[in-house]
Amino acid sequence: MAEQAKATAEPRPDPNEKLVKVFDSEQESESMVVKGLLDSAGIDNDLKSSSLLQDAFPGLGGMIILVREEDEQKARSLIVESRQGGTGSSEERDDETKS
Repeated sequence: MAEQAKATAEPRPDPNEKLVKVFDSEQESESMVVKGLLDSAGIDNDLKSSSLLQDAFPGLGGMIILVREEDEQKARSLIVESRQGGTGSSEERDDETKS
């Protein structure tokens, strides 16, 4: 009976849920870093190979990250912020470096 309660408490994935691509890279390591960023922000994501040749030639081709449609904007914002070297405007970062 406890197993039934546990099974119903966990949310079940919706197979009809729309997923959108928020990131792609030829470098698996870069994709793993972005996946970790999204994971740490609590955004569910899925890392997939963008190449059908991946099974035959591991490491060849690219990787894509998919998120739920409702998480797309937040995910894209986090990715942009991380590429810019953190949060805050460039003026705020300049002020911090001058101090």
